[in-house]
Amino acid sequence: MAGHGKIEKLLDKARETLRREPRLIELDKGRVVFVGDTHGDFEATVEVVRRYFQPGCTLVFLGDYVDRGPASLQNVNFLLEHKIAHPDCFYLLMGNHEGYAVESFHPADFWESLDAELRRQYAEVLRLLPLVVSASNGLVALHGVLPRVPALRDVNRIELGSEEWHQITWGDWREEKGGFLGIDSYTGRPQFGEGWFEQVMSCWGKRVLVRSHQPDAPPVIYNRRCLTIFTSSAYRHYIAERTIAWVDLEKEVWSTDDVHLERV
Repeated sequence: MAGHGKIEKLLDKARETLRREPRLIELDKGRVVFVGDTHGDFEATVEVVRRYFQPGCTLVFLGDYVDRGPASLQNVNFLLEHKIAHPDCFYLLMGNHEGYAVESFHPADFWESLDAELRRQYAEVLRLLPLVVSASNGLVALHGVLPRVPALRDVNRIELGSEEWHQITWGDWREEKGGFLGIDSYTGRPQFGEGWFEQVMSCWGKRVLVRSHQPDAPPVIYNRRCLTIFTSSAYRHYIAERTIAWVDLEKEVWSTDDVHLERV
């Protein structure tokens, strides 16, 4: 792979930037745009940044920047460059495809395309990504499923590879009653129901969850309190349109009706 030196410099700067961030990001002003999985869809990422990254706006990407799509390396490097340049209004949350340092998975075409040294360096950088965004207007965002921790601030103590980490990065929601519903025999992902959602949201004092990760999930579930978005062309058989979601933090959100959706 060409350009090792340039990539290594980028990763060094990204490591320095991300080490200063907590696992829990708290936002309380301006407009926030949430971006679902991009999965190597560099075109989608560039369009989101071009269209929405403006003064007074914070971008929050919800994870899964690599694998499946045709331009994973370009995609993740572009995102890291913007994170370095705009550390306080450009956030990259961790998805399961950024967790290669913790456990291997399939498909992992991006990771498998790297030589051993670059694979190690990317893994070390991406393991530093934050896990959850908490907004002051009643909204919370992450990649997969809400982790069962006593209080929102305890997100900062979640260890990579822990049960709570797996809930955030690998968990799926199902439109069923109950809490933990077991491990899906096909995907190997942990499954969770409405009871789990209600308990954690109540504990955290939140009303609406925005997340990604699960392209076959209904966009809106749990009495219009859980919104799933996807911003990649990698799953065209599930997702007809790439979408983002945005909110104004000056306005309270009570349901997904208060979250604005737009096509990319």
